[in-house]
Amino acid sequence: MSATKHEALHQFVQEIFLNKGFSEDHARISADVLIAADLRGIDSHGVARLSGYVRLIDKGRINPKPKFNFTTRKRTMGNMDADGGIGLVSAHFAMEKAMEMCEEYGSGWVGIQNSNHFGIASYHALRAFEINAVGIAMTNASPLVYPAGGRERMLGTNPICVAIPGNDGREFVLDMATSAAANGKLEIASRSNKEIPEGWVLNADGTSTKDPNALKSGGGLLSLGSDADHGFHKGYGLGAWVDIFSGVLTGANFGPWVPPFVSFLDPATDAPGKGIGHFVGCWSLDGFSDAQTAKNQLDVWIDRFKKSIPANSDQPVIVPGEPERIHENDRKVNGIELNAVVFEDLKTLNQELKLNSKLFV
Repeated sequence: MSATKHEALHQFVQEIFLNKGFSEDHARISADVLIAADLRGIDSHGVARLSGYVRLIDKGRINPKPKFNFTTRKRTMGNMDADGGIGLVSAHFAMEKAMEMCEEYGSGWVGIQNSNHFGIASYHALRAFEINAVGIAMTNASPLVYPAGGRERMLGTNPICVAIPGNDGREFVLDMATSAAANGKLEIASRSNKEIPEGWVLNADGTSTKDPNALKSGGGLLSLGSDADHGFHKGYGLGAWVDIFSGVLTGANFGPWVPPFVSFLDPATDAPGKGIGHFVGCWSLDGFSDAQTAKNQLDVWIDRFKKSIPANSDQPVIVPGEPERIHENDRKVNGIELNAVVFEDLKTLNQELKLNSKLFV
């Protein structure tokens, strides 16, 4: 299968969302977020997620025409009720609000409730670069992860991203799940019929497994660190922090009540909040020192770490965000290689919605 140009894939994704009742603006933004994931090599959160969003729309769990309600309680803090809209869009507009506050006051923070899956965290955090600011984005997610020492799925993979700009496109971008592995990595392994490393997942009986489908049989993901000897209390703490910021403080659901991404499972009937929650924000680079000085200092930091002694002479030390930027530069030129299962999934959507996309000719 030949690689697909990202522009053509973007057009197809946009057509899908338009077909499902999105406005042109919301369809474009949704496509932007998904294609950004594929360009950056985060294949689990790109077009592979498209059919899942469609099923949630069809089931009435994603509102294709939301009316966002933004309220400001403090000068630099606000809350957005996403009206059941897709997180790809609600987080985008919440970040715009955060950026507006940041430009006026030096920082801006928005909690989002009543939303849905928001794609890759880095897409939203990186937008802060538009105003010469540091960006942060996080979200809670459906419960798949055991807390440290527990055997009940209580937390999501709960990713967090911090993005800091340097000069001439250089950057520090930490975008990570707070579980031992993101669920998307299990999905990729499952599509490719590959085993996963030990330390990612436990079976329902608490035994270790390399089966990427263990979650479907009642197993659970482990917190970052995997076990007590390797500090899984740290991953648990990070995941809990994201859950509290995204859900407890925003009015969204949290812990075991966060709605599932899959459409065949219904949300809890005793949920304490509204939908999935996100937290986004940014602060100006020049809040602590001159912005150019900060960028210059980050460049020095990057250069020194790149020159540090590697464990393997063939593999130099990398800076967070570097692999994703390399993927993006390559895929913008050479196209995006789609997994065969994902390609067939998109082809099925094309047929069901009678879009007649040239991608499948």
